[in-house]
Amino acid sequence: MRAMLYKPSTQQFAKFAAVGIISFAVDWLLLVLLVEGLRCDYLLATTVSFLASVALNYALSMRYVFDHRDDMSRKREFTIFAILSAVGLGLNDVFMFVGVTMLNIAYQAMKIIATFCVTWYNFFSRKKFLAS
Repeated sequence: MRAMLYKPSTQQFAKFAAVGIISFAVDWLLLVLLVEGLRCDYLLATTVSFLASVALNYALSMRYVFDHRDDMSRKREFTIFAILSAVGLGLNDVFMFVGVTMLNIAYQAMKIIATFCVTWYNFFSRKKFLAS
């Protein structure tokens, strides 16, 4: 009876959130490693860490969160995912630039804010264009 209380979209979002937490951990750790350990520029490090987390997120999302659409080839699916992710990267980098450079927010704190904002875009755009 308890399972009936959850709508499929709520369960799907919960899976999406779990995958997102794992992807965020990779993003965050790589960002800090690049900035603190290798002294990379925060914006370059943001881009590199985001791209690494997107690759992981794609693999996990398509396996555990979203069902493959029968009317779409894997190549087209990945192309759409890449385009949506490029928009997400742009949003992420804009948030980071504005927050860190213009508002003087620490890059670690701004990464959390940017990730929260971009997560909503990612879920709804992927659900619209990639989910069956």
